[in-house]
Amino acid sequence: MTTVLITGPTRGLGRAATLAMAGHPAHPDLLLVGRGGPALTAVAAAARARGARVHAIPADLARLADVRSAAATVRDLLASGAADPLSAIVANAGAMSADTRRASADGYELTFAVNYLAHAQLIADLLPSLKAPARVILLGSNTYKANFWRRLLKVPEAQWRDPVELARPATGDQSPGMTASGVAYSDAKLAILYYAHELQRQAPAGVNVAVYEPGWMPGTALGRDAPAAFQAMARGIARIPGVATPDNSAPVLASMALDAKWASLRDGAFVVRGKLTEVHPIAQDPARERRLWAATAELLAQVRT
Repeated sequence: MTTVLITGPTRGLGRAATLAMAGHPAHPDLLLVGRGGPALTAVAAAARARGARVHAIPADLARLADVRSAAATVRDLLASGAADPLSAIVANAGAMSADTRRASADGYELTFAVNYLAHAQLIADLLPSLKAPARVILLGSNTYKANFWRRLLKVPEAQWRDPVELARPATGDQSPGMTASGVAYSDAKLAILYYAHELQRQAPAGVNVAVYEPGWMPGTALGRDAPAAFQAMARGIARIPGVATPDNSAPVLASMALDAKWASLRDGAFVVRGKLTEVHPIAQDPARERRLWAATAELLAQVRT
């Protein structure tokens, strides 16, 4: 028997992936780490209805103390035998703040804090608890590099800076706007690719690291802070046949956590909507990856309680 931990299980891709794993023939135990409340209770109940043994673990990923508390709860569940050995961590939760001046509870730019720092903390705390062969699956995005369609839709690419700067909220009396918000999101997703490569170097033998890009899913809660006009456009695009949705992207994410087909993925392998894909050269930079690893340790240590 096996256990999968997933963050952000209450809506969108995370909810659909949780329910896909709950009904999977492997019958994994599920550890659901997300904001406490009716939505977490509801998805836990829905997963149990599909036959899974489920533990709902409330945590606000914008608060590193919550992340550490959630990791401690997971360790207790594993040690007591209340959950089967931990074989996969699915770092699914994400956020895109419309205002890069917004800070997490620990003072870090909110998009960077939730997408990247919270998962780096959780994985660091639980890496020794993974039982090989094990998998760490991070949620990535192709937005780190512009192409024709992303330029057409005015989706900004990453503008990489030192991670300590990326973690610093913007300042000023006026919101920097949606372009800055998009850059912050793309920077956080580029950080995830860099982190995945370095995490593989640091991980114990038998722990494989991969990154999943589910495709752009317009109209989901990720863009709930965006201007109304942008949200309306996104809802329209979401109705176009072939566009990624939680329901058509979640089965691949569940499969990456559980199926033998993906067991050999490692080194931050990048899977785009079910297809193994080479990243752009900018997303492979050992010097940046080492610096990100060191800066992450510094940032997390600054708020340790």
